[in-house]
Amino acid sequence: MFISETTVEVRYAETDQMGVVYHANYIIWCEIGRSQIVKDLGFNYAKLEEDGYLSPVMDFSIQYKAAMRYGQTATVRTWIEEHTKLRTTYGYEILHEDGTVAVTAKSQHILVKKENFRPVALKKIDAAWDAKYAEVAKIQS
Repeated sequence: MFISETTVEVRYAETDQMGVVYHANYIIWCEIGRSQIVKDLGFNYAKLEEDGYLSPVMDFSIQYKAAMRYGQTATVRTWIEEHTKLRTTYGYEILHEDGTVAVTAKSQHILVKKENFRPVALKKIDAAWDAKYAEVAKIQS
């Protein structure tokens, strides 16, 4: 299983009145992780969009474990949890500097044509991308 890592410096604007990271910002950090794993595997999501395809979120689940605060650095770990004909599930962990898990999450995506939002298999758009996702997925379909 391939795991991508990137870091995020917690900015003051991302915290709430209690001085901890506002819960919705973790979802944004997962998106940063998802973009990074695509790059790390050698693909380009922006090119996919230029070619007329989108990858909307169908489901997102998140579990909050240990709050992060301004000034800390978060490590976002991202992997392909499962990749099927029409759906890709990404897994995430967001870690404190000492390795303590702040958040675990999963997001499920499909690929659609931008013009009509009809689902399309990644294999039909980019067979190499599809094969790489199948190869590195945690759960082999």
